[in-house]
Amino acid sequence: MPTWDDVVEMAMALPEVEVSTSYGTPALKVKGKGFARLRTEAEGGLVLMCEMSEKEALLASGDPAFYTTPHYDGYGSILVDLEKVGRAQLGELVEDAWRHRAPARVRAAYDT
Repeated sequence: MPTWDDVVEMAMALPEVEVSTSYGTPALKVKGKGFARLRTEAEGGLVLMCEMSEKEALLASGDPAFYTTPHYDGYGSILVDLEKVGRAQLGELVEDAWRHRAPARVRAAYDT
């Protein structure tokens, strides 16, 4: 089962990532833009930024690792249950979230 420390380790392999906070909770940012946040609210979970189409696909998959709450309806982020997601899939989602928020030049430098 992945933990927040695993998420941080995955993210720190990407350029320009900083460990920070958001809404008083642990967060990850790229060039000052948040792309991941550990929720301490009642439902818990990891918030990852994404395209709405990706969120819809993950929710439609029926995989119990992915969910949302009314607060996040209509917003480009998916909630991930770290107790139910596989490490490899989480790594892909973390990179996708980073790509979603990273400036184009940072993404381009990483891809070369």
